[in-house]
Amino acid sequence: MRSKGIKNLLIDFGGVLIDLDRQRCIESFRQLGFNEMEEMLGESHQQGFFLQHEKGLISSTEFRLNLCERMGKMVTDKQIDAAWNSFLVGIPKYKLDLLLKLREKYVVYLLSNTNDIHWQWACKNAFTYHAFRVEDFFEKIYLSYEMKQVKPEAEIFQAVLNDTGIDPEETFFIDDSAANCATAEQLGIASYTPKAGEDWSHLFHF
Repeated sequence: MRSKGIKNLLIDFGGVLIDLDRQRCIESFRQLGFNEMEEMLGESHQQGFFLQHEKGLISSTEFRLNLCERMGKMVTDKQIDAAWNSFLVGIPKYKLDLLLKLREKYVVYLLSNTNDIHWQWACKNAFTYHAFRVEDFFEKIYLSYEMKQVKPEAEIFQAVLNDTGIDPEETFFIDDSAANCATAEQLGIASYTPKAGEDWSHLFHF
């Protein structure tokens, strides 16, 4: 990490904080009768109506209806949400401790490509730690489905820079997608791409 002069951290959610299980998700949807999950679950963002949902262009209700139409049968909202949330494993406790520690030294923001179904699950299950809530871990939270923009589009980064007023040269971005990091670098934001399940606390010296 280029630590000199860094005051702000932009941290991704999926694959950086929360561990993901792509294969479990694909299998869960297969059991529901949806066999297109492999192509829908892209590396840096989703495809088709999954991407529309991640971009906030369709609601969760419309997303579920789309899914039922593609399968040619009706399944319950609960079944769909359970299959979709099977993608999310959980955030290791040491990463939650790390976030709290980082907040003492940096201004920490979350910037995530995610959707309403995943985020509601995460707020209830992934960030419940001691007496903390999700808001306690970040200065501000930026979510693609609320912003109607997704990484690696430059616009979503620019929107965060404009909203926060932070200097790109004083900002460090951690994201598991090389494409997302490449966009950040083009805007003058230093970045790091951790591998799946990596403990990236080695980037920081306390």
